[in-house]
Amino acid sequence: MSKHMKRLASPKVWSIPKKKHIWATKQSPGPHPVKRSVPLLIMIRDMLEYCDTAREGKRIIGDRNILVDGRIITNYKMPVGFMDVITIPKAKEDFRALLDVRGKIRPIKITKDRAQWKLVRIENITVIKGAKTQLNLHDGRNVLVEKGKYKTGDVLKIELPSQKILDYYALEKGNMAMIIGGKHSGQIGTIENYSVVRSPKPNIVKFKEGFSTIKDHVFVVGKKSPEITIPEVSIV
Repeated sequence: MSKHMKRLASPKVWSIPKKKHIWATKQSPGPHPVKRSVPLLIMIRDMLEYCDTAREGKRIIGDRNILVDGRIITNYKMPVGFMDVITIPKAKEDFRALLDVRGKIRPIKITKDRAQWKLVRIENITVIKGAKTQLNLHDGRNVLVEKGKYKTGDVLKIELPSQKILDYYALEKGNMAMIIGGKHSGQIGTIENYSVVRSPKPNIVKFKEGFSTIKDHVFVVGKKSPEITIPEVSIV
């Protein structure tokens, strides 16, 4: 596998000009897949514009000035993905990585109290040694919980960096969700119906706003209203 990436071949979620330069930083293996994340250097230099060059960006990150989900990160290639919280203590600013209506990752400025938590989706549930239930989350985390309380597709609100569960939002009728894939990517809607298909085909989620999508593209973000701060243009 190549360690380099040309800008023309960069993932669609990157909101950077692709013809201005030839090369771009490629993510190292991490909690998010390549097609759904951006390297920390790209986030700091191109999206947040805290520096002008890669050398300056590497220096900022290497000097332990950047936190992701409450932890200091020194790897400039670390993949930053959906719902990750980026903190710059010296600038006293916090951002959450979200999707815009074009399906591109954007850092959205948030308040200090909102930077203390994040939303994570349950991708899988496994039973480990000692008959303990383990939740496998969308950002690579694993959390041990009581058996039978959660289902795949549900979303947890966890404290950073302790991973303490503060609340959870089920994939069910009436809850609010953000679409993270397909032509409705970045939009917010109210779940009207969740259909389980008894076949190899994906399960379908229908929304009151008049569209539907597959379960993998649905990320619950709240009950009566979204828990996250989002760009107004991304609301249906």
